This record gives sequence, structure tokens and C-alpha cells, in this order.
Amino acid sequence: MNKIRKPAVAGSFYPAEKNKLIDQIKLLLDITKTNEVYENISGLVAPHAGYLYSGKTAAYAFNTIANKNYETVIIISPSHREYFPGISIYDGDAYETPLGITEINKSVKEKIISESKNIFEGIQGHRNEHAIEVEIPFLQAVLKDFTIIPVVMGDQSKIYVDELSQKLAEVIDDKTLIVASSDLSHFYSRKEAQKLDLNVKKRIDDFDFNGLQNDLELKNSEACGGGCIVSLMKSAELKNIKKSKVLSYSDSGDVTRDTSEVVGYLSAVIYN
Repeated sequence: MNKIRKPAVAGSFYPAEKNKLIDQIKLLLDITKTNEVYENISGLVAPHAGYLYSGKTAAYAFNTIANKNYETVIIISPSHREYFPGISIYDGDAYETPLGITEINKSVKEKIISESKNIFEGIQGHRNEHAIEVEIPFLQAVLKDFTIIPVVMGDQSKIYVDELSQKLAEVIDDKTLIVASSDLSHFYSRKEAQKLDLNVKKRIDDFDFNGLQNDLELKNSEACGGGCIVSLMKSAELKNIKKSKVLSYSDSGDVTRDTSEVVGYLSAVIYN
């Protein structure tokens, strides 16, 4: 492998030392175990803040796929640090975290970008983006052998959401998992944040991706990866998968004890 995307936020968003990272993820998974079982899981929604803040909420999602068999995990992320029109899939060979190297499934990547004007192979959005990177150690902890497709949406307008949804529906099967990486509202009081965030929660629980898209466009809710969530749900619907459930909701004030300005987090499962 010639081109490996090295960790950009190890040591800040999560521990850079392998054993400390393993211990933290194990603890988060242990305290979020549930007796509920979801069959035929095709997608997850997971937050992407530092593990101290959103790791527990994320763990609820990753617990649902523990020890299941997926050959490919498609991780869809917003682009926090650079804008570009379209959707970028990393043009290298793998992503690396302190837990090891996870290879990119190049054959599936080629199918997604084939004959697309808006989905392309590149480095845009991958240089220092954290929203894909923080999901990978959780995946490495709960799955065995898998490859990834790291997808960054430089623009989450409906035209791009629609094309990505269609392309994903063409490649996903029962050995493929999609993870939509997204936080919710940022820096409102807890009371105001919950008004916005609970709209997202209801749309996911109702499997109403059109309503979610409209809410995001009308500013009735906020999610930095809102287009990622809609893409996941719409691609699932195209495969006749129409069940979703929010597993956990929290905000940064649960950790900081400051509720004057919070960031919202949510995890969910898409299943059949």
C-alpha cells in the first residue's frame, strides 16, 4: 500500500496510544450494552465529537453490530474544513488509526464513482477531517475483517444527496454497512438545542428522510451531517429497508455541566 491516510485527530478526539484507546472503547461499549437485538442492520447514525463528549452515544450504535459480519463499511461524512462541490472518496489505499490499518475496497469505490459527474476519487475533504476518522476505531473494535469506503460530502445539497443515495443503493447488500457521521445543533442553550434536535430524532424514528431534508433546508433542525443521514435513509428505502430507531440522544452539557451552549449528539440504527 502506497498511500495511507494517517490519523489527524489521535491524541485530541481520542487517545493516540493503542492500549488507552482500546480500554476507552471497551468501557464505552460495556456501559451501553442492551438486550435489544436488531436484525439485518444496513446502517448506523453516529456522532463524531471527541469520545469524551459523544463516545457513549456513539457506542450505543456500534454495540448493535458487535461481532456481525460485514465485508464493507461505507462511512459518509460532512466536510468541516473545506468546501468543494460534489462528493469525494479517498484516492488512497487505506485509513490508519492507532488500532491499525483498514484498507479501502477499491472495487466498490469504482462502482460508486463510475459514470458519476459529482462523486469522484480525491483527497478533498480527507486531509484533516475528523468525522470519518473517529468512527473507524469503534468499527475496528466490534468487527473483524472489513474494508471501508470513506466518503466526504463537500456539498450536502439535495442534488448530491439524491445521486449518492442512488449510487449507494446500487452497491449495498447484506454484507455492506453504511455509517452516517453527524452531530446535531451547535452552541445553543440546551432548551433551544432540544427543540432543533428532537425534530431530527422524530424524523429518523418515523423514517421520514424527506421531512428531514425539508427541516434542514428550512432551518427547523440542524445537523452538520444531515445530508449524510438523508443519503443513508434514502438509499435504504431504495432497497426496501424502512425501519429506523434512535438509540441515544445527549449533548455536551452532560459532560461539561454547562448548558448555556451545547452540541447535540444522536445515534440510530437502520434495519429491516
